Amino acid sequence: MTNRHQPRASTKTTPATTPAATPAPATPAEAPKKRGPRAGTEAARRGGLAAAAKHGSEFYRKIGSQGGHAVRERHGSAFYAEIGRRGGESTKRNRGLEHYSKIGRIGGQKNGRRRTEAATEQPAG
Repeated sequence: MTNRHQPRASTKTTPATTPAATPAPATPAEAPKKRGPRAGTEAARRGGLAAAAKHGSEFYRKIGSQGGHAVRERHGSAFYAEIGRRGGESTKRNRGLEHYSKIGRIGGQKNGRRRTEAATEQPAG
């Protein structure tokens, strides 16, 4: 740990001051402690809820949209097709083909119910 009162070392290096070997990265025990509550605790949940109340859902919708636009610019629209294909393969591998039959039946039932309701609400004529 460095002393707060000692001047920081310069980030500029010259051939005369460059060390012969690069120092090893700091171990987790030497890394500075993160501020705030530990993830997954009640205090962290309250902090997250407070941040959500402060910013509101529109803020998160906006930054999420900006992130999506940045990904599309960086990787292109084919990137999303690849993600979808991989996700479908994982779902098929993990849940089996019966899963698709099941969700298809559920969707068909809901769609059929919606059509029936729409037909009864419209006046004949």
